[in-house]
Amino acid sequence: MSAAELWDTLSGAELIRAIGDGRFPQVTDVSDYIGQVIVGAEPGRVELSWTPDAKLCNPGGTVHGGFIATILDNAVCLAASSLGDVFMPQLTLNLNIDYLRAVQVGRTYTVVGTVTHAGRSRTVSAATLLDEDGRPCASATASVTGNQIFARERKAADDA
Repeated sequence: MSAAELWDTLSGAELIRAIGDGRFPQVTDVSDYIGQVIVGAEPGRVELSWTPDAKLCNPGGTVHGGFIATILDNAVCLAASSLGDVFMPQLTLNLNIDYLRAVQVGRTYTVVGTVTHAGRSRTVSAATLLDEDGRPCASATASVTGNQIFARERKAADDA
């Protein structure tokens, strides 16, 4: 199936899984740059694997909080996108983060994003970054909304 056919026929969770399986081309290099891998997705929940590289470090030698925020933001947005009948990119309205433990280079972490409330115009999600022993290193809550410009462009293409 072509990327366009996948885009038009898969649910949000199915398309996220297709990205993780390599069946759908990514439109951004952010995932590659930060070392994010999609492990799984079901409606309302995503799981990512993350092995940060040295290029993501702060001067103290641990992973910079901005990159931790990025992976948590990806998880909350993907969790919200996983609910759709079709994939809808999300825009973050707010992101609140608690940093609990240092994140180290070269170790593999699990990031789980879950939807806690799905409204008509806003979704509230949470994400947790866990170390190899299952201990939380950071957690986030966020509210996100579907990218309406994307929705209008998609509708215009469908109407054409």
